Amino acid sequence: MVDYLINKFVKNNENIEDEHVRYAYGRLTSITGMLVNLVLFVLKLSIGLIMNSVSVMSDGFNNLSDLMTCMVTIFGYRIASKPADKEHPFGHGRVEYIVSLVIAIIILNVGFELIRQGIGQILHPSTVHIRIYMLVILLSSITLKLWLGYLNTTIGKRIDNLAMIATGQDSRNDALSTMITIVAMLMAIVIPDFPFDGIATIIIAGFILKSGIDLIKEIIDRLIGKRADTKLMNQIKAVILEYPEIHGMHDLIIHDYGPGVKIGSGHVEVDAHTNILQIHEVIDQAERRVQDELHVMMTLHMDPIEYDNPVTQAYLEDVKNIVDTIDPRITIHDFRTVNGKEHTNIIFDMVIPYDSKLSKEEIQKCINQHFAKYPNQIYTVITFDHDYGGS
Repeated sequence: MVDYLINKFVKNNENIEDEHVRYAYGRLTSITGMLVNLVLFVLKLSIGLIMNSVSVMSDGFNNLSDLMTCMVTIFGYRIASKPADKEHPFGHGRVEYIVSLVIAIIILNVGFELIRQGIGQILHPSTVHIRIYMLVILLSSITLKLWLGYLNTTIGKRIDNLAMIATGQDSRNDALSTMITIVAMLMAIVIPDFPFDGIATIIIAGFILKSGIDLIKEIIDRLIGKRADTKLMNQIKAVILEYPEIHGMHDLIIHDYGPGVKIGSGHVEVDAHTNILQIHEVIDQAERRVQDELHVMMTLHMDPIEYDNPVTQAYLEDVKNIVDTIDPRITIHDFRTVNGKEHTNIIFDMVIPYDSKLSKEEIQKCINQHFAKYPNQIYTVITFDHDYGGS
């Protein structure tokens, strides 16, 4: 069913990096969600009024909030689909994150309102009038909501759209909320004086609030600048290291400007004696492949390394042995030596974990103490860094 809808309403649906295709996906999920939630709101509100059930009416108003959310998202997707312009050279993809934030705020507002209603129902309970056909309708709504959740989650994961994935989770929460409502009504038949209806409303509110809080956390992480996807970074490294002229890669950074717009940079180690024009052509090819295959605009910086210098390689092995005793996760790159008349400078970059037990100063002190034993004067020039992949 999902594939049928995609093929029917989304042209060129395989090209998920295209803004217009992403908008078509968003329009499909939003309009479908509006229709489903409108039907469920009318049904549940009617049933709630007839049965005198606050939890059923609350569940219905939750569907109404979902309908309004769909209206907000389709507007947001339209803005996000706009191409890059002079004022926004990286496009408008991050509007999808803003849409997700609006959804989260709506979800939280609904949750707090349901808590208020649930408390009122507990303090002043009312008799719930149950009809079999109404229970059947509510059970049917669970199936409909689960399908809507599947639709949004499937498409959201396919095009990496956080708002759709969140909407899918919200739909599953709605199905669970309706199930809790049904259980509460059935229990009310057995113990009519106990406020099951109000308790069910508060439980539903709890699920709604949790989904809203989780969504806000994910949005904040992305806006602040969360670590790049590990799979994507490994794919980029794999493509670049396929070239035999490139011996290593480090300092890979990915900037996310919204779905479909990612810019990356990194340093690659090459033999210092390789022809500069030849290696430049290799670097250009690697950058183009990353762009074409992984849709990341990549810029690579060359670090020339003297692999045939025995003195440099001996110093490098010394440093590696030292840092292995400090923390095996530490890595060394861009290692070189500069020989003077009276001393030697050892220059390199060191990537240390965020949770390293020793400070940068303590690590450098350990290395300097080792080289102080050498007969010649040695100075270390270390640039400390962290792995932007998240270690």
